[in-house]
Amino acid sequence: MAEDFNMENMLDIFLYESSQLLESLENTVLEKKDEDCFDEPAIDEIFRAMHTIKGSSAIMMYENITKVSHKLEDIFYYIRESHPDNVPHLELVEHVLDVSDFITGELDKIRDGGDPDGDESGIVEELDEFLTQIKSGIEKAGEELPPENKYEEPSQFYIAPAGGGSVKYYKASIYFREDTEMSNIRAYTSVYALKEIVDDMEYMPDDIISNENSADTIIEDGFHMLIKCKHSREEIIDAIGDTSGMERVEVNECSQKEFEMGFHEPDQEPIVIELDDKEKEKKEEKKIKTEPVPGDYVVKGKETGKGKKLAKNQSKSGPKQSYISVNIEKMDSLMDMIGELVIAEAVVLQNPDLKVPGLDLTNFQKAASQLSKITTELQDVIMSMRMMPLTNTFQKMNRIVFDVSRKLGKDIGLDVIGENTEVDKNIIEHISDPLMHLIRNSVDHGIESKEERIAAGKNPRGKITLQAKNEGGKVYVIVKDDGKGLNKHVIYEKAKKNGLVGDRPITDFTDKEIYQFITYPGFSTKEQVTEYSGRGVGMDVVVKNIQAIGGKLEIDSIEGAGSEMTLKIPLTLAIINGIVMLVGNSTFVIETNAIKEFVRFSKEMLVREPGGEEYMMLRGECYPFIRLNQRFHLAPPETAEGGDGEEGIVVVLEHEDEFICVYIDELIGEQEIVVKPIPSYIKKVQGLSGCTQLGDGSIALILDIAGLISGNERR
Repeated sequence: MAEDFNMENMLDIFLYESSQLLESLENTVLEKKDEDCFDEPAIDEIFRAMHTIKGSSAIMMYENITKVSHKLEDIFYYIRESHPDNVPHLELVEHVLDVSDFITGELDKIRDGGDPDGDESGIVEELDEFLTQIKSGIEKAGEELPPENKYEEPSQFYIAPAGGGSVKYYKASIYFREDTEMSNIRAYTSVYALKEIVDDMEYMPDDIISNENSADTIIEDGFHMLIKCKHSREEIIDAIGDTSGMERVEVNECSQKEFEMGFHEPDQEPIVIELDDKEKEKKEEKKIKTEPVPGDYVVKGKETGKGKKLAKNQSKSGPKQSYISVNIEKMDSLMDMIGELVIAEAVVLQNPDLKVPGLDLTNFQKAASQLSKITTELQDVIMSMRMMPLTNTFQKMNRIVFDVSRKLGKDIGLDVIGENTEVDKNIIEHISDPLMHLIRNSVDHGIESKEERIAAGKNPRGKITLQAKNEGGKVYVIVKDDGKGLNKHVIYEKAKKNGLVGDRPITDFTDKEIYQFITYPGFSTKEQVTEYSGRGVGMDVVVKNIQAIGGKLEIDSIEGAGSEMTLKIPLTLAIINGIVMLVGNSTFVIETNAIKEFVRFSKEMLVREPGGEEYMMLRGECYPFIRLNQRFHLAPPETAEGGDGEEGIVVVLEHEDEFICVYIDELIGEQEIVVKPIPSYIKKVQGLSGCTQLGDGSIALILDIAGLISGNERR
């Protein structure tokens, strides 16, 4: 009965589908914001989204969401029917986004366990005024207004007959995927949508709201409707829409007699196909082929020369793809367990007991090889599950550009490239805020006003380009604008005033080094503080967040032509391939991708500066030279006498086109490394990015190449 209805599942579906509709709606609106008006597909899409949200929120009894969505639906209903020429496009875009923001805020309240208690009256009043404004144009022209888009409370599930006109009759069937939840509610959504266009309707099962078990019947046999209306088949399909979980919709014309007979003939029981009895199903199928009866399942017979088949049975042929939503905490837990499995594998394969002379390990090596293959494949699968495209993150930036540029009175467009680039979900969460800061900085600080751009001979419309790409195990996210660029002299003077450069002249710094000063805390060259910039915060937050995931911010600019901010971040944070090496009695790990080559060390390669700095000459090139035992205050290795002897190995490391030579004592081998953060109770040491557990249970420190290079420059 209705009292036993599972409202929690119904609420989950409402939240999920409403969020998906709003996201799609916002993307459509932002794509068309620079056009003169919305085209017909966009108008239809926005109308359907509001229509669906209106119906589902009415079922859930969220009155304020219903009123707002219905009022916006009114506007697009009028635009769709009348095609007025006097619609202020940007104003309409802002109204749609305001409604989207309002509903999104109410959905967030519901997710947090609260009530959607926002006051919708202000938005409804603004929408009313806008609708009156665009209607006035057609009234002045003496044209007839379309019929009003009336709203009815969802209390009646049967549509009263309304005669007259050229009436048509249809049989419609909706089939859902087998994994679809709450199919009865989804079926009711279609019924509610059709109420707008049909004169009379009957559907089976007819207890979709009061009987929760009707969902199983719909999954098994489909949801069937008999429709009387004046609209075409295509309009019926369009009204039903494409609800989540829907596999296909079939609509075919029927006679008035078939419609009036309903789903079974008088004095007869409805025809039911018993799916558990295959023989009975075959007999019923033959009966349907030879003697069609009104209300039976829709028969597909569009292809010439082929026997007719039950559409219901056709859906079961061929492989299906189904998806489920998984709590991200469970995904993180699974990722941690995979990491522990990798460590356990290393413990087994590197066990000291295996090094006993004379052991026959042939069978063990075969089993170990199979184990390694399985764990590697397992890692690949879980990593692919965690990889997500940057599409949603980039689309949010489109909204920021639109909102901020409108408030600042600037005309700015956003070009998006490579939004389908995939990265680890945790990395997406870390770069969202930095990306927002960079975009706002470009809009407010980078792009000039329209008057300034015209005076400088530029296009009055500014442009920001947001690009993502994969290269060499890293993701590059680039924010580029065609604004006024950075003035390195102004930045240098500000840095000097803040005590960042000492007495060093500007010629001692490269342009990129000067630009990096703007990432220091409290550093801002903007004299006027606005809502979006000028407070000296933001860029330091960007750098901290990017460094937290092992990334780097690189800034380049040409004064008068624009700036380019590049985020260089790792593809994933979880498991990496690394080279294990020994320095004294301490073990270190270097990511394999950072290693350019290994070189046997000799004293002739070393060059010492009077100030104590050391460099290594390699094939005519001079590279900075670092002794890890000195950098981290470790006991000097006995064999190499601190690097002055003939023993030892030099690892040439590359990071962002910069090279550094690191002196070590011994190479141990390559190993898959599970990256663990350094415990918070240990002081952060520059040059170390984390730690890992090796196969013998010991702890190895992971070297941070960027930290080693920057630390060496400061020395």
